[in-house]
Amino acid sequence: MLGEINRLRPKGVLGVPKLEVVLLTGRTIKQGVGKELGKLSNEYHTSVAICQMDSKDLDSIGIRENDNVRVTTRFGSVVLTAVESDRGPHPGVIYVPYGLWANVLTGSHTHGTGMPSFKGVPAEIEPAPREEVMGVRDLLQHYYGK
Repeated sequence: MLGEINRLRPKGVLGVPKLEVVLLTGRTIKQGVGKELGKLSNEYHTSVAICQMDSKDLDSIGIRENDNVRVTTRFGSVVLTAVESDRGPHPGVIYVPYGLWANVLTGSHTHGTGMPSFKGVPAEIEPAPREEVMGVRDLLQHYYGK
């Protein structure tokens, strides 16, 4: 199934390669440390505004570690910093630590369980070289009007 999901699609309208992936979210040690320092801290931002990817997926859409990528799901779209995952191999699967950026991508529907789906969300990823990763304040204003 992942081989089917992990395929390089035909180039988009602007000639940008897009990759269909499965999004997983969760906690990390760095995310926890950043959270303790404060959600407005640089440590928090650099620990959660990231997209961990398999090295083959990075190569397949022509990006390198620390390049910006746009991740889009049916719930929303956000720009993140791509980093090579230290786990794997896991082509076709990306990981975004819990935080505001992951919340944009996962939605709030709980399917009657009281907890949104943070794992197994179909997503699309593409290079975003001319876009910036939003900070916490900008993200809150843009997506939530706060």
